[in-house]
Order: sequence, then structure tokens, then C-alpha cells
Amino acid sequence: MNKMKTALSIITLSVCFAQQLYAMPLPAMPDPAQPVNRFVTQVNADNSITFRYFAPQAKSVSVVVGIPTPESIHPMTKDSTGLWSWRGPVMEPNLYEYFFNVDGVRSIDTGTAMTKPQRQVNTSMVLVPGSMLDTNPVPHGDLITLTYHSDALKSERQLFVWTPPGYSGQGDPLPVLYFYHGFGDTVRSAVDQGRIAQIMDNLLAKGAIKPMLVVVPDTETDAEGIVPETFVPAERRKVFYPLNAKAADQELMTDIIPLISKRFHVRNDAEGRALAGLSQGGYQALVSALNHPESFGWLASFSGVTTTTVPDAGVSAGLDDPTSINQQLHNFTLAVGSKDDVTGKDIAGLKAELEKRNIRFEYHEYPGLNHEMDVWRPAYAQFVQTVFK
Repeated sequence: MNKMKTALSIITLSVCFAQQLYAMPLPAMPDPAQPVNRFVTQVNADNSITFRYFAPQAKSVSVVVGIPTPESIHPMTKDSTGLWSWRGPVMEPNLYEYFFNVDGVRSIDTGTAMTKPQRQVNTSMVLVPGSMLDTNPVPHGDLITLTYHSDALKSERQLFVWTPPGYSGQGDPLPVLYFYHGFGDTVRSAVDQGRIAQIMDNLLAKGAIKPMLVVVPDTETDAEGIVPETFVPAERRKVFYPLNAKAADQELMTDIIPLISKRFHVRNDAEGRALAGLSQGGYQALVSALNHPESFGWLASFSGVTTTTVPDAGVSAGLDDPTSINQQLHNFTLAVGSKDDVTGKDIAGLKAELEKRNIRFEYHEYPGLNHEMDVWRPAYAQFVQTVFK
């Protein structure tokens, strides 16, 4: 009898909960009699941007454009329909990051498909046209997704390959640039936010670069015991970065390079391979290039983590042999924003080491910029014009 009463009680509670659930109102929606473009963020004819966010019940909404600072926060105003908006100043052609602060909660722009490719998505993007980031009417290369099994990581993985317009695998083998994205982003970051395909198409159309392949692996290995979300931020550099870098290096050498050599007609000499990366990806490029000097002839670190804060025995050994590095690397580029408070000390430390050892390198500092894409996209475009020449 008691069991029956208990079962009836559970059923009663479930029914009550279901009734309450169905009684809850759905979120408010914009007026369906109005065109959708009245409610979404848009770039205006003068290259200003009107940011919009529909939230009738919100008490306060602001938009944060670019790196979060007091100056980048812009309070929005609400109209009678519940639509919040703020029209900013005329903007230079560029791809901008932004998010909304809705009653103290960070929100992406639910009115646009352009979100920053992150492991935990919290930022949207808007393109103001007029730069090399545009998809222009020029010959376009192909962006190919490869899904493969990584023996090194014992998992299924994906990467992107940009091939030049008209590539058929015939003719002379092409050189390859391997490019690593930064911490917290995904393999799509270099494509959607870095705009690698557009940059390569536009530069090649101008004759500014040599035909090449660009391979974009995922910097995060997600190997057993090396999943970034399981590490507290304070332990990332001490524990996570070295573990991940070794795993990614093994994947590059034993899985990715052989895969690219098998699937595409590419060069297999050091002078035909370049490595570059930004932030954490800059550390990855540094580790692989200096641990395998026989395999790479070009290296770039854009605001990269370095052995100043994350030691690596192979990198240290390479730096201790300046003659070999100078023979190995045809171009060794460092780039950083002058106000970078994330990896500025890393780049400064590596720069000092290179100068002390008389290792040849190029250094590009971007005035007034921090740890951001406004450094990395131009730096990438500049570096890619130097390789394989």
C-alpha cells in the first residue's frame, strides 16, 4: 500500500510540474509584421554600425565592442517595442568583435550568424567592408575540410586546407604553411575570424605571395588528461601548455604532415615548409620548429607564448645553437601589440634572447594594440608575403 501511495505521489508531482512547465510563457519575439532587419545589427552606408538587441524585459543592456575596457562599453537605449540599440561612429574597414551585457549577463548577438569560433562561444563579429578581409571578385582558392584519425592522439580530428585557385595537384609541388590558432578558439578561428582564405585570395590576386597550401590544424589536442577546461587558469602555462604542445607536436609530425603529403602534391623539404601561430599557437609553432630543425625553414610567432614563461628543452637547445638556427630559418618573425598584457613579456623575453645570441629575426610591434586580431591578421599577411621566396 505504501509503495502504491509513493508511486501516486510521484505521478501527481510529475503532472503538476508538467502543467507548470507548459504554463510558463515563451520568450518574447519581435513583431512578425515587421521585417527582421529592423531588429538585427547592421553596417550602415557610412560604415557606422547600429547594434541591436531585442530584450523587452531587460533593465539594462550595453554593447562591448573590441577588447573589454571601460572605453569599449556603450549603453544602449530601449524603444517602445523592447528593442535596444546603439549607433556607433564611422568605423574603418575591419572585422570587429562585440558582445552584449544584458542585466549583467554576457550574451552573443542572437540576430547574426557571425560568431567568434570559440570552445565556449561568447562573442559575435561584424564585418565593415573595404579591406583585404573581404571576399572580393578575384580567383578563389578552395577551403577543404579533412577528417582523419590521429594515431598520436588516438582520436578523430579535423583540419582545414586552403589551396590556391585552380589547384589540381599537377605541376611543381607546392610549399606548405602550417598555422596554429590561439587558446580558447577552435580550428575554425583562423578561417572565420582570421579570414585566411580571403587574405590568401586577395594577396595572390595581386601577385604578392607565392602559390602555396595553408594547413590549419586544431591547436588543442583534447588528448587524455590534456583537455583545457579541466585546468584552472592559473595552471595553464605551468601544466597544460607543455603537455598540449608535446601532444600537438607529435600529431603534426606523425599524422598531419604525412597526411598532407599523401593527399596533396607538396614539397617535403624544410625550405618548403613554414610554421606560424598566434598566442598559444605561436608557442606551438616555436616548439615544433625548433624541436625539428630539419623539417621547417620559416617560423613566425604572433603575440606568442614563449619559453620565457613556458620552458621547453628542445627550444632552449635550439636557441643555444645560433649558427644552426640562422642556417635553418630563412625568416624568423616576431610580432606583438605594444600594449599586449597577455604575452607581451613572452615576446620581449624571446626578443632579448635572440638579440643576445645574434640570431637573425624580424620584429614588428603594432603601436597602441593589445592581444588581438588587429595585430595577428596584418602580421600574418606580412609574413606570408615573405615565405618561400
